[in-house]
Amino acid sequence: MAIKEEHGNDGLNENIREPLMQGEKDIADEGGGSGAEKSSKGKLCMVYFSTFVAVCGSYSFGSCAGYSSPTQDAIREDLSLSLSEYSVFGSILTFGAMIGAITSGPIADFIGRKGAMRVSSGFCVAGWLAIYFAEGAIPLDLGRLATGYGMGVFSYVVPVFIAEIAPKNLRGALTAVNQLMICTGVSVAFIIGTVITWRALALTGLVPCAILLFGLFFIPESPRWLAKTGKGKEFEVALQKLRGKDADISEEASEIQDYIETLERLPKAKLLDLFQRRYLLSVIIGVGLMVFQQFGGINGICFYTSYIFESAGFSASIGTIIYAILQVLVTALNAAVIDRAGRKPLLLVHELALSSVPALAVTGILVYICSFSAGMGAVPWVIMSEIFPINIKGAAGSLATLVNWFGAWAVSYTFNYLMTWSSYGKLYIKQN
Repeated sequence: MAIKEEHGNDGLNENIREPLMQGEKDIADEGGGSGAEKSSKGKLCMVYFSTFVAVCGSYSFGSCAGYSSPTQDAIREDLSLSLSEYSVFGSILTFGAMIGAITSGPIADFIGRKGAMRVSSGFCVAGWLAIYFAEGAIPLDLGRLATGYGMGVFSYVVPVFIAEIAPKNLRGALTAVNQLMICTGVSVAFIIGTVITWRALALTGLVPCAILLFGLFFIPESPRWLAKTGKGKEFEVALQKLRGKDADISEEASEIQDYIETLERLPKAKLLDLFQRRYLLSVIIGVGLMVFQQFGGINGICFYTSYIFESAGFSASIGTIIYAILQVLVTALNAAVIDRAGRKPLLLVHELALSSVPALAVTGILVYICSFSAGMGAVPWVIMSEIFPINIKGAAGSLATLVNWFGAWAVSYTFNYLMTWSSYGKLYIKQN
């Protein structure tokens, strides 16, 4: 009673908080288990197909991130860019992603998860075309900025969409596929970037966008978003399509509706509401994981891999290809075990592996990317999709993604300068 007397309807909010948090943990079955468990026995072809379509956005994300590493020397030579100008080109991607992060939650809540993916794809297409036709630094940077905006939206909406359509028993693995496809996009860009021109590599970035835009015509919208926006008929059709035409969705649909009704009793969350006591722990965890993920230096390694190998006196092409293959293999393994091993053990792998990295640059980078892909690469995004109650998911997800991309910008922009200043101190490289 003391809570009610001091804070008005905060007592009501606290009473509702537990089912909300439980609902987020059971994101696919909306506060229960039986409905999702029954549906998981039905045909889930549409769940898999919808996940495939969505992770084309993740692949596009990876293509954008991996583009600058194999093309650095060629772009600088063809367009006569200085080191400073290329550093701007490499890092402005993450600045665009910060803008995308700010708007991703509201966009996904307003026009739906599919609508947000269409917007993101449009920006990526425009960006790749601008890069392809660029004859100077300004159009090159504008194209990179546009693809960065698309990345920022994809980084939020894809894992959220997958988590909202997946049954509970598949949620972790399917959400981890998001990171797998990001790594695949990066790796493919690394590998084919060693054999084709930088302009041709830009055109390859259009392929996943085209597949995504086409595929969106055939997959349903997130049932949870449809229920939240009051589209009852569309909600049931989408849920039935995802669970199979013969699946009994009545119990799961009822649970979702009850959950949404409980949610509507809460006031609409604003950005400042995230710092209220009842949400603070989840915000600290979500934002904190993004800070640790980015300031581990992953984007500095990813954006300038070729340059690092060259500085170490190792073949840039061979090193990049090995890096790309290992990244995909370890991330695929992570996707297979994430639901069995749990979230925390995989996060700890990152720290344990980094402590054993040898001083040699090549070995160090390869061990680093393996440990990152197994832990801090994928798990923070999975946790973010689970930890926030739905009434603050848009605002909280945008904040966490914004912090992530701010860290990515800081690391990627300063990396070349720090390498020039002291490659030894930056990466503990002992050069001959």
